[in-house]
Amino acid sequence: MKEGRIAVPSNEKGGLDGQRSGHFGHCDVFTLIDVENGEIKNVTTIQNESHVQGGCMVPVNLLSDNKVNALIVGGIGMRPLMGFKQVGIDVYHDDQRPEIRPVVEDLIAGKLSQITENQVCGGGGGAM
Repeated sequence: MKEGRIAVPSNEKGGLDGQRSGHFGHCDVFTLIDVENGEIKNVTTIQNESHVQGGCMVPVNLLSDNKVNALIVGGIGMRPLMGFKQVGIDVYHDDQRPEIRPVVEDLIAGKLSQITENQVCGGGGGAM
């Protein structure tokens, strides 16, 4: 990915040197990384919103409203994955490393693949 905005579900205060959240829908913040010409240009964070109203679509709409093009997750449920596809956000998968910087660098370098439907988390009762 050479251009665009990447989102990473993050623990605590997030940021490029932060830790990724294992479950995207319940993260504390989303770290947003702006990429231009294959270089990291800007890093910001936005607070995740409550799941109560709107369920799984709350983070989908939040990231769409913040002009995100790509999301890197360790796991995601089918319903939010379909929501991200509907709004044009590509979802990439890496469940090996909790650090944010290396997975972002891998995505920029084209080393991460998009998540497939057989990699989604099971869940019920509105769980992510």
